[in-house]
Amino acid sequence: MINKSSTSIHEVLSQIQDGSTIMIGGFGTAGQPAELIDGLIKLGRKDLTIVSNNAGNGDYGLAKLLKAGAVKKVICSFPRQSDSWVFDELYRAGKIELELVPQGNLACRIQAAGMGLGAVFTPTGFGTLLAEGKETRHIDGKDYVLEYPIKADFALIKAQQGDRWGNLVYRKSARNFGPIMAMAANVTIAQVSEVVELGELDPEHIITPGIFVQHVVQVQPEPVAV
Repeated sequence: MINKSSTSIHEVLSQIQDGSTIMIGGFGTAGQPAELIDGLIKLGRKDLTIVSNNAGNGDYGLAKLLKAGAVKKVICSFPRQSDSWVFDELYRAGKIELELVPQGNLACRIQAAGMGLGAVFTPTGFGTLLAEGKETRHIDGKDYVLEYPIKADFALIKAQQGDRWGNLVYRKSARNFGPIMAMAANVTIAQVSEVVELGELDPEHIITPGIFVQHVVQVQPEPVAV
């Protein structure tokens, strides 16, 4: 019997090792798997490469992971916001690396990994510092930059509901990067608010099929401090 559900965050996260590349879902705090991130901090892993849309907000979630000294490199689109003081301090002190990727390119490169593509040509970034050293090509009257897929050892994502097969349903904008990250990682760990019985999820509402998910962990999210 296939059963990917678990109640132990520590158990499913313990397979993550130092130096892993980890995709973390979320658009800011929306859809961010904060409880999985807290569990990762407790494990004390180091030298992680994090792929996410931004570099953390305040002292919460992803920012807390950076503050714990667990991350050596961030690949993201928006590293600096009004409340990104943790990343800003680490970067200015030379304690963390940054690979800046335009948001559309970030999504496209993650999708390319999930689809098994070798690379993609994108117009975004052409003629800028982001294209330096990269192959360019003129196609059908437009200029493009060659970008390679972004893959990960693990993806930590958040969904609203899941079943024991790993099928996932998201809540509104919390859907964001989760579906494509699940496809681009060797192991996907999803935290959900509720694990339901097989057949309870409407097939038309399932966004991430269970084939892309290895672990489903039911958690009770803690309220975000205001």
